[in-house]
Amino acid sequence: MKTNRRMFLTAAGAAATAAMTGAASAQDLIEAIIRSPRRGAWNDQFDARASSGGKVASNLPIFSQETVSYVERAIMEYSSIAAQGGWPRVPDDKKLELGVVDPNVEILRRRLMISGDLSQRAGMSQSFDSYVDAAVKRFQARHGLPADGVTGRHTFAALNVPAAIRLGQLETNLVRLRSMSGFLGDRYVVVNIPAAEIEAVDNGRVMLRHTAIVGKVDRQTPILNSKINEIIINPYWNAPVSIVRKDIIPLMRKNPNYLTDNNIRLIAPDGSEVDPLTVDWSTDDAAKYRFRQDPGRINAMASIKINFPNPHAVYMHDTPQQGLFRDLDRFYSSGCVRVQNVRDLVTWLLRETDGWDRRRIEQTIQNDEDVRVSLNNPVPVYFTYISAWSTGDGAVHLRDDIYGRDGASELQISTAL
Repeated sequence: MKTNRRMFLTAAGAAATAAMTGAASAQDLIEAIIRSPRRGAWNDQFDARASSGGKVASNLPIFSQETVSYVERAIMEYSSIAAQGGWPRVPDDKKLELGVVDPNVEILRRRLMISGDLSQRAGMSQSFDSYVDAAVKRFQARHGLPADGVTGRHTFAALNVPAAIRLGQLETNLVRLRSMSGFLGDRYVVVNIPAAEIEAVDNGRVMLRHTAIVGKVDRQTPILNSKINEIIINPYWNAPVSIVRKDIIPLMRKNPNYLTDNNIRLIAPDGSEVDPLTVDWSTDDAAKYRFRQDPGRINAMASIKINFPNPHAVYMHDTPQQGLFRDLDRFYSSGCVRVQNVRDLVTWLLRETDGWDRRRIEQTIQNDEDVRVSLNNPVPVYFTYISAWSTGDGAVHLRDDIYGRDGASELQISTAL
């Protein structure tokens, strides 16, 4: 496969050759489908044979020596691609999807062949067929995009980042990966900020993956290493001063009932509760008070808070805004990390803490307020910034450089900017 791709890059006539051999291969595959006794195996018999590279999904931790080795291989491959002119720019003036026949599809095919998402056996054609559909979905999965097979704005933007820029991104992230490829613990948690994703790792394999929401560009989630030492069930939420100044005070100026509507109490330095109507909200004087939200359904942390010592006063938590996890750009928070299906993660974290199984966690959420559980064995947690990695030969994962730390403006393509 690799030899064929290099031939495609170096030989002027390789595209035509691939078209002829691809047509023959396509006919062979169609005949194989017809002969197949199981109609349910259509995708396996057809699309899978036209895909290229390793599997995108993997239980390989992002921090591992295997990942480092795969990234080193990817750098060699991308160096060769970049040295030979990279891949073509795919015109983004038309939506391309299954069934479309357009000259731009042929350019898309070349682009996907060079990056290893589409086998040359698929041939060259202006038709967006099931070969191209499978390849686009694979490309989208590698880039953290919804794998719908439709070339929307985000897919075009990712397709058209030059190969040389992607090579630099891999080289930058290789340094980060190497620095974290040693022993991190038998059990540990990784928060990967650009991917907005969390891994729970046990004995060298990812046991759980969680979609996350991380910090806005102007309120970035920090890089840190710590140990998760406490779970708070039905927590009170104490608003950070930054949120009080930037968010709550302006909201109170618009709606004097905002605190009452959201079960947020104003607490004076002496511990007494203050009536919000007695405060002058035209100034920032209210920042001297503590803003404490009661536990409950609308609490900013919902049912769970995951604590670990750190100088940034950040933590991981549940959220009442579950719909945000479906968004493509999940950069909404003020620095803390919101966790989808957080109860699964908490159950895993408390596995070695006596008496705290899933049933008791759920019962506590329903019946009690502000219950603190100390972990018998604190679990290491690593907040990191990895925007390029690899989980297998040919399976290169790439993400937006949301905070602009990779050194190339072309990598900052997120709508969150």
